[in-house]
Amino acid sequence: MSFISLLLALLLEQARPLGKGNPIHGVIRIWVRWASRSFDAGKSHHAGLAWSFAVLGPSLASLGIYWVLLSFVGWPLAVLWSVLVLYTTLGFRQFSFHFTEIRDALADGEEDRARLLLAQWQQIDASELPRREILRHVIEHSVLAAHRHVFGVLAWFSVLAALGLGPSGAVVYRLGEFVARYWQHKSTKHHQPASQALQNAALQAWFVIDWLPARITAISFAVVGSFEEAIDAWRSYAISPGATNDGVVLAATSGAVNVRLGRVETQVFDTEDGDPESSARVVERSLNPEKGQVPELGHLAVIVGLVWRSVVMWMVLLALLTLARLLG
Repeated sequence: MSFISLLLALLLEQARPLGKGNPIHGVIRIWVRWASRSFDAGKSHHAGLAWSFAVLGPSLASLGIYWVLLSFVGWPLAVLWSVLVLYTTLGFRQFSFHFTEIRDALADGEEDRARLLLAQWQQIDASELPRREILRHVIEHSVLAAHRHVFGVLAWFSVLAALGLGPSGAVVYRLGEFVARYWQHKSTKHHQPASQALQNAALQAWFVIDWLPARITAISFAVVGSFEEAIDAWRSYAISPGATNDGVVLAATSGAVNVRLGRVETQVFDTEDGDPESSARVVERSLNPEKGQVPELGHLAVIVGLVWRSVVMWMVLLALLTLARLLG
């Protein structure tokens, strides 16, 4: 059932992608705001409670609906429910239009427009970026978006679905990523900002949730790309202090397609005497800047091919596992 659900969700997402500001994502934001407003009192145990309600609450609800449908209605409706959940959590079209617009602008020589589009996408100052840096940013952000919207969701869904937990893995992964990003964003606003304890708890939980999917994505890129170079770049980065999950994905990408990727942000927790409520800061670390080719426009097509080959590889693997289970 996992393979069928994934296949149908991908096809549906390609045909009718969720639009920006859709009501489903709006409800999710309301739920997350309610959880932080109701339980975030600035202490570590309050942060854990807020995170559990925000992330585990919807995950358990999706699991409960799946079990009810499977037990009392039938497996077709259980599969349909999994497809609907995956449709809201999985897919290329939730980010690919940014990639396409910037690629087209660069292909037409409209670098100022490409800078504006990149700034709007990532909320950064791109006004002074040269062309090669625009390309580097687009590659890095697109690869990470593909990891979070496709491969990470696929990994968590497949593992937990194999244990009989339905689509709950997809919900845990996407909400875990969302709250870590959303509560950091809220901390910059004056209206009900998230406490530092809540931000730290969400970031630490996200690191744990994303640890295995990041390495699955890295392995996927290595297999369908240049294997030895990807593994070497991954190994070189992983043994350095302060390695992050995002860095692992980008290092493997850099080696797999022989492109020079520059820097990756690392979350460092400034703890004193084990205080979990201490602040977090962002440190930029080098990501093999001297290796690989300087990013060019042609690398964008190479990245698209890398991602799609990885998707096909995992779908074929899931299809074979499903067939073996049916025959066995």
